[in-house]
Amino acid sequence: MAWRCIIKPSAVKMMIEILVRLVLSAIFLVTEEMEPFHRIIQPEEMWLYRNPVTDSYTTTPMLFTIISLVPAVVITTFAIIKQDKKDTQQAVLAVTLALALNGVVTNSVKLTVGRPRPDFFWRCFPDGKSTLDMKCTGNPDTIKEGRKSFPSGHSSFAFAGLGFTALYLAGKLRCFESQGRGSSWRLCLSGTPMLAATLIALSRTADYHHHWQDVLIGSLLGLSIAFMCYRQHFPPIAHANCDRCYASLTPYATLPTFSDSTNSDFELNGIASTLPMDSDNSVKQV
Repeated sequence: MAWRCIIKPSAVKMMIEILVRLVLSAIFLVTEEMEPFHRIIQPEEMWLYRNPVTDSYTTTPMLFTIISLVPAVVITTFAIIKQDKKDTQQAVLAVTLALALNGVVTNSVKLTVGRPRPDFFWRCFPDGKSTLDMKCTGNPDTIKEGRKSFPSGHSSFAFAGLGFTALYLAGKLRCFESQGRGSSWRLCLSGTPMLAATLIALSRTADYHHHWQDVLIGSLLGLSIAFMCYRQHFPPIAHANCDRCYASLTPYATLPTFSDSTNSDFELNGIASTLPMDSDNSVKQV
């Protein structure tokens, strides 16, 4: 007996989606170790980069824990409530794409711009003594990180992960749809992740790790990517079916056979056929 390998199109599509996210994650990790552009700093502008060196209010491990755990908890909660495996799958695909894509875009801009951080002077000259040729004497790794200020990665990742969560909550709670308008608890609940993302972004100026422009552009970048990825899988948050994913809304009706049709016009998947008919309602042979 000959064995046949039957490959489902849905399985192939899912493997492609997973591969895209793995490739984007690999690119992000590679760009993390790349050397950024060395932007020339004039002595008279060094005051912009003489802010004190402080610890991060939101550390990198804390950031990635928040942007991973919060969407996971929200998606899992609605998975239990709605019992819709297709919706859960689409939500996971959307948020993972948002985070992976945001990492690649953010690092690409960081490496290209090479803007020094507000505390770059102390990274470059730990002893506080600058040289006339502006050649740094500090730790090379610390200096390299000091040239990655624009845009803020914390801000972009916070709005990519938590911004997506806010959109997902607004859709599931029908916050901006006719049934949910006027409900303050829906608005407050769906807006909470945005507040958290804003506080994370603002903390990067309070600990002198980023300029305000870095935070602003990073926030807009992350939110834009979150919106694009959300809309790839879900309708607008004011849509009548905003609580469902596109995969559940797309019809895959099979075409009826001719013998099943009782009308003179054959209704094929909602489209009426206007074939020429004989007087006895049979199809005229052309």
